[in-house]
This record gives sequence, structure tokens and C-alpha cells, in this order.
Amino acid sequence: MDRRPNAPLAPGTLLVAGAELRDGIFDSSVVLLLDVDATGALGVVLNEYSPLPLDTVLPGWGALTTWPHQLYDGGPVSQEGAICLASPTHPSEEPPGWRPLFDRIGLLHLDTPLELVEGAYRDLRIFAGYAGWAPGQLEGEIVHGAWFPVAARYADVFDPDPQTLWRRVLARQGGELGWLATWTPTPELN
Repeated sequence: MDRRPNAPLAPGTLLVAGAELRDGIFDSSVVLLLDVDATGALGVVLNEYSPLPLDTVLPGWGALTTWPHQLYDGGPVSQEGAICLASPTHPSEEPPGWRPLFDRIGLLHLDTPLELVEGAYRDLRIFAGYAGWAPGQLEGEIVHGAWFPVAARYADVFDPDPQTLWRRVLARQGGELGWLATWTPTPELN
């Protein structure tokens, strides 16, 4: 299979786990890159729920999030911290506590008062922890087929059915990469 990336490694790119990536952490993961520079890369897993209830961790935030109102497991690094992705309701505004990243999606500081957040965001999702790579590490993993960088869509970030996101993102790629959407860990049972 052609293992060359078809999207640049940049904020807003999705990393789709290869079928052979079976490490128990990133199996069938879709990671959204938030930062890529000379010091490495950082992103959040879009399709894994945290076992912790969101309102227990961040009281009052659950009702403000996009369906399903869950805390997401953003990755194995700094699980005690949280990252909030949000998109303002009004495209021309930059609400307090929000910093743009790409395509009207940005980071929202979780110290922002709830009364300023309510109604200011079209979509909002919170992740416990993140995924991180040292300089050159992600590129090496891509060469070995662990990840496939592909273009993200706005809807991927706030998908209402994140548990099927891996297959749907792969399927829309077409070609050999699209075939991975039909992969099963037990092909002998087909």
C-alpha cells in the first residue's frame, strides 16, 4: 500500500490509525492535529470517550457541549488536563477565551466563565489528555504505516457518532486507503 501522506502535517490534519496499529491505545483512532512544529506534534483523539462523566470533572460544561455530551479521551498524555475545541456561533466574532486554530475551530480556555460560553459557540467538545510525538517520531510512524494523514472536515471534529468515525474517514478516501474501512481484526471469521 502507498504509505505516503496525502495531507500535510499541520493543524487541522487528521491522523487515521493504520489497521496494523494495535497498541491498545490508538487502535482505530482518528487524531486531529492541533500543533506541529520543530519540537514535535500534538493532537487529540476524536473518537474515544473518557470513562469519566464530564459534569463531574467540569461542572456545568456538559450541557454546553455538542452531542453526545461526553468527555472525550484525547490521548495518553496529561490525562489530568483538558483541551476544549470550539467554533463560535457568529463567524465574524472571536469570543473571550477563544483562540483560532483552523477553519473556525479553535481552542477555548476552560477558565472562561460559563455565562460567557453559553450561546457563544455553535459546537464545543472537551478532551481529557492529548497525543504527542517527539521531533521526527510521527513522520517515522507514518512511513511505517501506523498513521495516514488525511484532510479533516469540520464535521469530523464535532461528529455525533464518533465511534464509527474511523471507518467513515477511511471510506471517503477511496482507493486502497478506502479499502481499510472494511478491515476486521478477525478476517478468518468473515
